[in-house]
Amino acid sequence: MRYRTIGNIPVSAVGLGAMPLSIEHRPDEERATATVHAALDAGVTLIDTADSYHWHADERGHNELLIARALASYGGDTSQVLVATKGGRGRPGDGSWTVDAAPAHLKRAAEDSLKRLGVDAIGLYQLHKPDPAVPWADSVGALRELYDAGAIRAAGISNVTTGQIREAHAILGDALVSVQNQYSPAVRDTEPELELSTRLGLAFLPWSPLGGISRSSLDGPSGPASASSTPFHRIATEHGVSPQQVALAWLLARSPAVIPVPGASRPASIQDSAKAAELELSEAERAQLDAALPC
Repeated sequence: MRYRTIGNIPVSAVGLGAMPLSIEHRPDEERATATVHAALDAGVTLIDTADSYHWHADERGHNELLIARALASYGGDTSQVLVATKGGRGRPGDGSWTVDAAPAHLKRAAEDSLKRLGVDAIGLYQLHKPDPAVPWADSVGALRELYDAGAIRAAGISNVTTGQIREAHAILGDALVSVQNQYSPAVRDTEPELELSTRLGLAFLPWSPLGGISRSSLDGPSGPASASSTPFHRIATEHGVSPQQVALAWLLARSPAVIPVPGASRPASIQDSAKAAELELSEAERAQLDAALPC
């Protein structure tokens, strides 16, 4: 496993997005735990969760509790694992998502996440999404207060614009270490945010990083996906790897700030994704992939 940094913390170049372990169509806890353990076995030291990663309305924090139990039951050393959680969104239980980034809510949410994760301070706490009903500076100011109080060791922001990154950076300074936006072969409209994050020395954590790549045989049938269907599949065939690995390797090559967090709900999926950290794409291969992607 190769490593990159979030702030001054070295983490695996590929993380685990834990959301699929707790939302609709989630696996049972035995398989969910096995998935987390498989990630750790593969050298993954970044786990991305949130208090809103749950299915039913009365189980807020389901994913955080699951991650805490999985880490506690792992037989090896987990002291170097960074658990990044988020606050500011909710799930009423009907499949929808809500937003609440009011400072009082964020502070309570962080306190609850601390208890569920069983830690003295949250390694990385991320504001899940800007709330149009709350001034951005007020929401970010709550992260500043949590950091100053020692409740969190570092702060991140998610689903943000370049202007919001700049404003958050002005408020948080070195406490701001990461930006988490959607970015994938199919979704590249956050390229400006990636470029700004790179310039500011912030880690950029793409969520849903495999968008646009059809599932591999690891995940069962998913419709037509022949070896010649996309450049990702063709290059994957040439390397003898999955198209998912090629997509993640392409992301890693975009910037040294990129640390993708692909979701997984079974051990084989995260084991495959973790191998992307070692996959080197040639300049010609990267050019082929860039040329095939939407602008």
